[in-house]
Amino acid sequence: MTNLPALTVWQPWASLIAIGAKPYEFRGWRAPRAYQGRRIAIHAAARPVRIAEVVEMIEDLTSDRAWTTCLDAKLALPVLERVYRDPKILPLSAVVCTAMLGVPRHGDDIAAEFGGPVNDSDRHDHAHWGWPLTDVFVLEPPAPARGAQGFWTWTDVRLA
Repeated sequence: MTNLPALTVWQPWASLIAIGAKPYEFRGWRAPRAYQGRRIAIHAAARPVRIAEVVEMIEDLTSDRAWTTCLDAKLALPVLERVYRDPKILPLSAVVCTAMLGVPRHGDDIAAEFGGPVNDSDRHDHAHWGWPLTDVFVLEPPAPARGAQGFWTWTDVRLA
């Protein structure tokens, strides 16, 4: 058995991480140092997809506001358009992938990577944190699991 720190993420964002369209997870806090540089599990929450959020993401990605999503539009749009037509295609209550968690960065710095304005505010230290997620490994099929807020431990019994 393998134990990994896990993070629960709402859909469609969990699946966007799995396909490489969402290279950062944004939180209001820095990822704990103990997890940086480690593989973590990305768990899709039980919360159903909200179509209004999908519509907003599609609208943003097809406008001059695309940078606000910090998504790779070429990868994200086809998935979001399928989810719009059938929101039940995405797994819920399941670990969808694992990824290496990098050193958190300020959200404003990341937005600049996606074409957003450079932050010149003295409140830069209060920006949300972007957690880089690299070396993604997709679980096929996703592994059913109950999630939790914050980090929790996922035991992958399939690797026993």
